[in-house]
Amino acid sequence: MIHVRKTLVVAGHGMVGHRFVLAAIERGLTETYDIVVVGEEARPAYDRVALTSFFEVGAEALSYLPDGSYEDPRVRLLTGTQVTGIDRDARQVTLDNGDVQAYDALVLATGAAPFVPPVPGHDLDNVFVYRTIEDLEAIREASKSAKAGAVIGGGLLGLEAANALHQLGVQTHVVELAPRLMAVQIDDAGGRTLTRHVEQLGLTVHCGVMTELIDAGADGKVDSLKFKDRDEPLDVDMVVFSAGIRPRDALARDCGLAVAERGGILVDEQMRTSDDRIYAIGECAAPGGQMYGLVAPGYSMAEVAVDALLGGPGTFTGADMSTKLKLLGVDVASFGDAFAGTEGALELVFADAVAGVYKKLVVSNDGKRLLGGILVGDASAYGVLRPMVASGMELPENPEELILPASTGSGAGVTLPDEAQICSCNDVTKGEIVAVVADGQADDVAGVKACTNAGTTCGSCVPVVKRLIEDHFASIGREIDRTICEHFPLSRQELFDVVAVHGYRSFDQIIEAHGSGRGCDICKPAVASILASQFNEHVLGRNTAALQDTNDAYLANLQKNGSYSVVPRIPGGEITPEKLIVIGEVARDFGLYTKITGGQRIDLFGARMEQLPAIWQRLVAAGFESGHAYGKSLRTVKSCVGSTWCRFGVQDSVGMAIELELRYRGLRSPHKLKGGVSGCARECAEARGKDFGVIATEKGWNLYVCGNGGMVPAHAQLLAGDVDSETLIRYLDRFLMYYIRTADRLQRTSTWLDSIDGGLDRVREIVVDDALGLGAELEAEMARHVGSYVDEWRATIEDPEKLARFVSFVNAPDVPDANISFEVERDQIKPQLSSEPVTLGSHIPVGAPTA
Repeated sequence: MIHVRKTLVVAGHGMVGHRFVLAAIERGLTETYDIVVVGEEARPAYDRVALTSFFEVGAEALSYLPDGSYEDPRVRLLTGTQVTGIDRDARQVTLDNGDVQAYDALVLATGAAPFVPPVPGHDLDNVFVYRTIEDLEAIREASKSAKAGAVIGGGLLGLEAANALHQLGVQTHVVELAPRLMAVQIDDAGGRTLTRHVEQLGLTVHCGVMTELIDAGADGKVDSLKFKDRDEPLDVDMVVFSAGIRPRDALARDCGLAVAERGGILVDEQMRTSDDRIYAIGECAAPGGQMYGLVAPGYSMAEVAVDALLGGPGTFTGADMSTKLKLLGVDVASFGDAFAGTEGALELVFADAVAGVYKKLVVSNDGKRLLGGILVGDASAYGVLRPMVASGMELPENPEELILPASTGSGAGVTLPDEAQICSCNDVTKGEIVAVVADGQADDVAGVKACTNAGTTCGSCVPVVKRLIEDHFASIGREIDRTICEHFPLSRQELFDVVAVHGYRSFDQIIEAHGSGRGCDICKPAVASILASQFNEHVLGRNTAALQDTNDAYLANLQKNGSYSVVPRIPGGEITPEKLIVIGEVARDFGLYTKITGGQRIDLFGARMEQLPAIWQRLVAAGFESGHAYGKSLRTVKSCVGSTWCRFGVQDSVGMAIELELRYRGLRSPHKLKGGVSGCARECAEARGKDFGVIATEKGWNLYVCGNGGMVPAHAQLLAGDVDSETLIRYLDRFLMYYIRTADRLQRTSTWLDSIDGGLDRVREIVVDDALGLGAELEAEMARHVGSYVDEWRATIEDPEKLARFVSFVNAPDVPDANISFEVERDQIKPQLSSEPVTLGSHIPVGAPTA
């Protein structure tokens, strides 16, 4: 029998159109259909949910089809082409290039368009929408000459657009007609908490205001916004509309298909329009007359449409509209009946205004069922709470523990039923995830993603997926997978070794050779740390700048109000009067709050990002270096005054502390490192509460390792006793490099020690006894670090390219020009590796400027 192949046309190649094509290929629809995909944009489908990351990763990293075509030869993709008309009688579509394409079935996936209110001035040159990569490219270009900008719309997309402007260094205003931000997803209290977070980052929020006019200046470009019932205009140079979306249903209207009253193409439960040969999916569709503006329902529609074309029974009867996003660095989640609309519903609320956390659970009137909730500031429990709503499982006896800080915040102790929906984007249950793991089809997150599609869209369920995998393996006594994330089938230690063996110098080289995808906020900082540990290159270099977390990205600690702290290094706590005066003058001139830290140095709080270079220009000129308070690296080596002054001191603890701090400064590691040196057994430097601690004895030094303070304090344990200074440094070199090589990401030395078979005895065998023959190699690695050390802030203010990231906007007041110049001695400060005792005051390295 001869089978005549049919033709299926897909109008639209966004996220949902792409998902439809993938499902069609995977389920065998291309065995009977040739598929022609018509994409209006010049590029193939890309991750529009992650659009803001375009400024960091570029367009190619967001693309779902970097090669521009599908592997299945029966799928033909036309980009930069638009369907302009549908002839239902002839069953053909007309393209904007004049071509005509016949179809046996047609799928409309044309999405939605940004809504631009008819405000006078909406058509000025510097007015944009926020929808495509081309939009972001235009916004980026305009931002180069803009001082301030406004985003009209404070919903999900509006805050994403505000994040984009903020990243571009433009003073950003968010203008929202509703009385709160994200009015559709969160309540008034949640909105107030979110507003505080947003404003602490330096943005200005205007809620409950209506824009009446976008006024133009003499040059015809945006000059200001004028609001109803407000006399003072808002001075801005550019405007971005993100005030909602409208379904693109013009093709359907023009060819006579039924549309919903409020827009959108009417479809039945199998996504068929009023013409049985035409389907509609995604934001252009209106099942039951309702438009769904999230990607997860669109994906469900795509799967149902494929099933219908294959003659299957699948139906779309509604969708979970739960959302979890990180907006401007703030976790926000809304799920289920978030506004307690169910009759008799009760609310449990936890709010911590100081910490910026708001959590609300909506429960049934008998307190046994979770109906919904809102999380702002800490959405770590979302992965467990949302499935509890979908499954209808009974709440624990004390449901408030699910949101109180005494809990782990992740629903520890809650056992989800198999029918609990873990991934709402792709409708994957706990039972399906556990099944593929139990059957051996997958043994990690990446495998579960491949088998079930869980976690492949927004990614908010990935922590729960990982926990389910680990729980299953623990239940059968199997060792838990330690791969760093789904993008690398390697642990951190294995990744460290791969870089060492192959000499990779960039994330792209590493992921191309040993990983997949484009990386995430887990593996990127981990790789950045590994590269810094091995090569000691500047963290803001071209190969590593985009990998850094918030603190390393600006070489400063971000504080809760959006400002930054400045922490110059003060080795051993020793400082001259001249340097104290410089710190005082800087704090006074920049209006900074000062505090003596527990690590014997001075914190300067309240600096704006654009002030950092000017502050450090003065500090570097006075001989200060970066204190690395922002990095996972050595922080301080604390000391008492030792034998120089103290009548109980038996060794020069100040000299040793300075020597160690200068030796290990800038040493990047899996977690922060702190040290201490005490001049006698009275232990005034509290050395045994540090990652490495040194205590003087009559015969030399005792070396303690793997202590720390924090949430789970641990006492350091004795590694070697009564050693001389040279031996002490050799052992410390080996210990620190062995830890850096073998620890997991974000693993403190104390928990690292607990994870080692043999514990301290095994570490002693490797570090002191050199049982593995690694001693010389570890010492050589440390010597390379010492020899290649360059102060990060000195290097930054000498490099215009690095300085450019600190300019918040063009012509900003009180911001130094990017081409900062200053006079300072060029010789790098080297640690003095002498074991001879020295006197107080001689610990300042020779050649270091003091004022």
